Amino acid sequence: MNKTTTIRHDVPVDESLDPEVLAFRQQFDNRSPLDEIIHEGARRMLQTAIDAEVDAFIETHQHRRDEQGRRLVVKNGSLLTREILTGAGSIQVKQGRVRDNASAAQDRVQFTPSVLPAYLRRTDAIEELIPWLYLKGISTSDFGEALQALVGEKAKGLSANVVVRLKDQWSTEYDEWMKRDLSGKQYVYVYVWADGIHVKVRLEDDARKKQCVLVLMGATADGQKELIAILDGYRESEQSWSELLLGLKQCGLTTAPKIAVGDGALGFWAALRKIFPETKEQRCWVHKTANVLNTMPKSVQPKAKGDIHEIWQAETKADAQTAFVHFLEKYDAKYQKACECLRKDWDVLLTFYDFPAEHWVHLRTTNPIESTFATIRLRHRKTKGNGTRRASLAMMFKLAQSASKKWIRLRSYEKITLVIEGRSFKDGIMQESAA
Repeated sequence: MNKTTTIRHDVPVDESLDPEVLAFRQQFDNRSPLDEIIHEGARRMLQTAIDAEVDAFIETHQHRRDEQGRRLVVKNGSLLTREILTGAGSIQVKQGRVRDNASAAQDRVQFTPSVLPAYLRRTDAIEELIPWLYLKGISTSDFGEALQALVGEKAKGLSANVVVRLKDQWSTEYDEWMKRDLSGKQYVYVYVWADGIHVKVRLEDDARKKQCVLVLMGATADGQKELIAILDGYRESEQSWSELLLGLKQCGLTTAPKIAVGDGALGFWAALRKIFPETKEQRCWVHKTANVLNTMPKSVQPKAKGDIHEIWQAETKADAQTAFVHFLEKYDAKYQKACECLRKDWDVLLTFYDFPAEHWVHLRTTNPIESTFATIRLRHRKTKGNGTRRASLAMMFKLAQSASKKWIRLRSYEKITLVIEGRSFKDGIMQESAA
């Protein structure tokens, strides 16, 4: 019978122990009893699944026998022990060796494991951990310590060099993604959100320039939010936005969005009017509110902010206009700059009232972009920059890819079909067609 070796943490290490036992002990030196139980449970479950898959394969081919009636497909020992890096730490498992004794090579079957694929060294969760740490602000030099704290001392292959190779891979993926084919119904973006993210990078042509990354997101006909494009430009100029929109057209995006949401940057709107003139415009109320309040004393800002909320939270467009007049009457005498800022773009601040009321929460601001790329600003504070232009774009692309898994579908997304059909809405309510 095999003897069970129990490792106690309060007993000094015996140097005469078998090397495998010593390695096992070292792996668990920093684990609590609960961690040990979880780790051992995960190892046993994985080993059981591996053994079950081997047994099931052999059972499936039990009918294949030689002239003496002996099975051709049999288990023949085990392969070398493999170490897999998982969320529960490093786990050592063995896989049974399957052999087919058929005389003709063309008649033999080959066992292809699905639970433990060949060359697997770490799980998908760990693969995603690397870019997640990098994008969340962990600097390359701190990777080793961060990974060891999360998955233990056995974090093999997850070094800073891996991040360098990953950035090259991300850049290639980004280039291919920007050239993807956008023709087809699945790429009809009914709503779009546009914004510019200002970052400092080491630009190749002029290190003194400040990069502005242009981001365009959209909602498809089924209400799903998608990242449409990420492109760097010089400030938020019309030329930069035109390059982005024209590039999308060349890739097959020919159907104009029904509405575009963005801040007051003139570059995007000027480019939009030339390339997609039929698209309606909606200014972001979050940006507008911040711009108005910045012209007022801090002591007045709380009340003024509440009065602004009364405008864009009104039930109808008429009520919003009434609240707008009230704001001007209340603040125009002392804070003319604030009122002038609010008057600016007034005709495109209430466009959302012409769309389903269930979608107002999505159409009044550029929050879909702001919330997603907040991590970019965190990383800038941690690492004082994203490095080169190419690395910056690739990093933002991977961040959005990771974040998109948690993006919430639009409320009452089925009403998007009505918007596509061109149905008329007034104060968020669909109007009956004229007879």
